[in-house]
Amino acid sequence: MKAVGIIVEYNPFHNGHLYHLEETKKQTGADCIIAVMSGNFLQRGEPALVSKWARTKMALSAGVDIVIELPYAFAVQSAERFASGAVTLLHSLFCEEICFGSESGNITAFIDAAKTFLKQKQQHDSYVQEALQEGVSYPRANAEAWKRLNATNLDLSKPNNVLGLAYVKAILQKQIPITPRTIRRIASDYHDKTFSHPSIASATSLRKALKGSLAHLETIAPYIPDTTKQTLEQYYDTYGMFHEWEAYFPFLKYRIMTAEETELRQIVGVDEGIEHRLKQEIVAAPTFSAFMNSIKTKRYTWTRLQRICTHILTNFTKDQRKKTETPTYIRLLGMSNNGRRYLQHVKKHLPLPLVTKVSNLKHDPIYQQEKKASFAYAAIFPEPARTNVLKEEYATPPLLQ
Repeated sequence: MKAVGIIVEYNPFHNGHLYHLEETKKQTGADCIIAVMSGNFLQRGEPALVSKWARTKMALSAGVDIVIELPYAFAVQSAERFASGAVTLLHSLFCEEICFGSESGNITAFIDAAKTFLKQKQQHDSYVQEALQEGVSYPRANAEAWKRLNATNLDLSKPNNVLGLAYVKAILQKQIPITPRTIRRIASDYHDKTFSHPSIASATSLRKALKGSLAHLETIAPYIPDTTKQTLEQYYDTYGMFHEWEAYFPFLKYRIMTAEETELRQIVGVDEGIEHRLKQEIVAAPTFSAFMNSIKTKRYTWTRLQRICTHILTNFTKDQRKKTETPTYIRLLGMSNNGRRYLQHVKKHLPLPLVTKVSNLKHDPIYQQEKKASFAYAAIFPEPARTNVLKEEYATPPLLQ
């Protein structure tokens, strides 16, 4: 059986994701589609709209065969670490290809750029440091470095191009025998906040239109499969909310206000004295949005600050990050009958343990951080829902489609 990997968040699963999934099957001839999916917190430092279990259900209903978790230690990170963790996990399940969405749609451009980076990494990094010293953000410094190298036609201001390049770099750096492919995004841009197409919209615009309430579900219904709509309805009916940063702000505020600056400096991403600014601005900030606007600078992008806030919320320390450099297990979240057949075929040869019960991971540093993230994610629920959600983390077996 030929397995092809995709790297996803599905926040929520929409028609654009369905297009990517169907095109991946068509272009690769895959017998089995394996999705490595971020858990309850996402790459840009946001809580997922609904839990990983609900998003796994969306994925399986749409035709994904196997869903595994990208642990927090890799999911809420820069493109390079995010990609490294995801590619390593897909390789551990013997994926022959990965297929990612991009604004470019030209895989040759990604491969050429990745090869150039490996050859000129020292010069690239030097250019990045020069730009950073001028006070610009890392994404802008990176894009400027590529322009100075005159080494690629990729538009690295586009987030999916940035992630795609990171995937290809990870494959080449690790010398992994995976063939990369890319499918061009259609109709909407990653950051689009409004609808401009009758059936395709970005996840950003869908979350914005939803406004955290089931009352606006019909507004986004044309842009999502019926199974996504049903899953969102079920989740809201069960828990009475969707997950948004504002709901977590009281917990973040408590964490920052009661932590010493020396303690904050131990958190991943808290560098260059930003802890002083965090402590100064948190006291008067009435909302998460207001807090973010008060601490944002040219150097610190919204995404970088959101990741810092998420790491503070989940107490992800620099010491713990050093212990979580590469995946140590494969956590199975769900599978179809076809996915089950594939796993039966390969499970005796897997280089990492395939985990269906997290009780087996009590002492694993990567899972220790995952557990803290689960505690944080459930914190906004009243009892007994909070305890029930925490039990899900331990007691939920892989979902079957």
